[in-house]
Amino acid sequence: MNGSGALDALIEGESERVAAAYGRRPRRDVAASRFLHHYLWSVGLLFTGPWYLAGRVPRVPLDRLTADPATGAFTLDARGLECGPNGDGPGGDGPGGNEPEVVRDAVAEHVGPVLEAFGPRVRRGPRALWGMATDDLASGLWFLGRARGEEERGIRAATALLPGGTAPFPGAAAFRVLRGPSGTPHPTRTRLGCCLYYAITPDEPCLTCPRVTDGERLRRLERS
Repeated sequence: MNGSGALDALIEGESERVAAAYGRRPRRDVAASRFLHHYLWSVGLLFTGPWYLAGRVPRVPLDRLTADPATGAFTLDARGLECGPNGDGPGGDGPGGNEPEVVRDAVAEHVGPVLEAFGPRVRRGPRALWGMATDDLASGLWFLGRARGEEERGIRAATALLPGGTAPFPGAAAFRVLRGPSGTPHPTRTRLGCCLYYAITPDEPCLTCPRVTDGERLRRLERS
């Protein structure tokens, strides 16, 4: 991702993929935001996945991860990467590798330069950008928990990682539960930073979008 030319190529590739999928080309800042979201989600799981599954925290230098502008696929050079000690996973009693602050520090070290590079292209300031990073860390752990049939554990891990007051991450995971007419619980949260998906599909923004009311969330969750 070195150099403005490489960054612009990644954004152009994202614009092409959005146009192919939705039949219209997005604004430049929307394409940049969508690729940044893709990057933060993927990289977030690169750090939180080992922590969640094995209590280990990798350190991934920025130059070890490359992206293909044409496909958006990432390639990781994992040779000689350092990884924190084994622990018991989130909330466990093992050594330093399972402490939430170790994860936050490793993520911030990696994504800080990425957010700085993308800032002018997505036309947002540092707080909004770090809000996106916060959202994708929380959502990634939530997704991982659901995929393993342990949604509550994924939510607990995200809450432990992002309790609020942990700069540069500007807010908490802040999960809450909505209940349908039959009493069915539906965990949810509201994003801190907008991913601009609504600019591509204005009739159906993402389910955690600040623009979506709890009533609309419940209708969509009950429908699914």
